[in-house]
Amino acid sequence: MVNVPVVVGNCVSYNVALELMETGIHGVIVGVGPGAACTTREVTAVGVPQVTATLDCAAARDDYLERTGRYVPIITDGGIRTGGDLCKAFVCGADAVMLGTSLAQAEEAPGKGFNWGMATPHAALPRGTRVEVGVKAPLERILYGPTSKTDGTENLMGALEACMGMVGAFTIREMHDAQVVIAPSIKTEGKHYQLGLN
Repeated sequence: MVNVPVVVGNCVSYNVALELMETGIHGVIVGVGPGAACTTREVTAVGVPQVTATLDCAAARDDYLERTGRYVPIITDGGIRTGGDLCKAFVCGADAVMLGTSLAQAEEAPGKGFNWGMATPHAALPRGTRVEVGVKAPLERILYGPTSKTDGTENLMGALEACMGMVGAFTIREMHDAQVVIAPSIKTEGKHYQLGLN
């Protein structure tokens, strides 16, 4: 037995998240297909909008916590392009997020403005593509600002801080109590670069 935290994913439903938690894992990664470079939804027609997936898996976490007393963090993976997307993930119940494109756009990123989809590799049925996301700014500005951009792609932590103030939350867990109204389309969610909308 290896004494390290084990994080498992990706899943998108209440039942699967709960089943994973029952195994004793330490975290659940949520998301199938919303990443900018992932083509799983087009190739296999499998996926759930990320807002719904996060809400459902967070509900499993909350029910599991009530029943067992053990808290298993939810990590939202994919579809986060702006500070608004980041904030929605936390309001939907995420404890942490995975960032791909935002980090790939940093001047320090080794991909030099390209992002590769990380779906399961398969020689006969590849999923995931390479998208050019461009080099936008230093990592510090993307995460912490300051910025003059008004599209939410820079100063992600500033957006999170502002949102927390707007919803009256002092912690990420308190953000889970804010109300959510709309989820994006499953076909276009996170596909900004694949659809040429940049």
